[in-house]
Amino acid sequence: MFNKKARTLAILKAQQDSIRVADSIKKVQARLLAIEQARLDSMRLAEEEKMNLASKYNIIVGSFITPEYAKAWAEEYRTRGYDPKIFKMEGSRFELVSAESHESLRKAITRLEQFQDTVQIDTWLYIKK
Repeated sequence: MFNKKARTLAILKAQQDSIRVADSIKKVQARLLAIEQARLDSMRLAEEEKMNLASKYNIIVGSFITPEYAKAWAEEYRTRGYDPKIFKMEGSRFELVSAESHESLRKAITRLEQFQDTVQIDTWLYIKK
């Protein structure tokens, strides 16, 4: 009788241990899945942010096929006090460097003319569709 109780108790303990291990594995898997989902979400948001322009009208100071050149040119404008954005030109391999962006066409044209007169003559306006 004592031997039967001890065996039953050992079986129940082993079952409890198995359940605890399974629960721990499920928790780790859920945590890893959450981390991976957060990473994917972060990458998606970063890509969307990179592709989205802040405004419809963008003053372009450079266009580059080589991403490193675009980053270096954007950094040059950052040191000049601008907040440059880099994005891909639709239907092209070029990455554009925008020194400023505006919601108003009138404001964008005014700033473009000022930019061409005082900062960089070959600056142009890119209009987001």
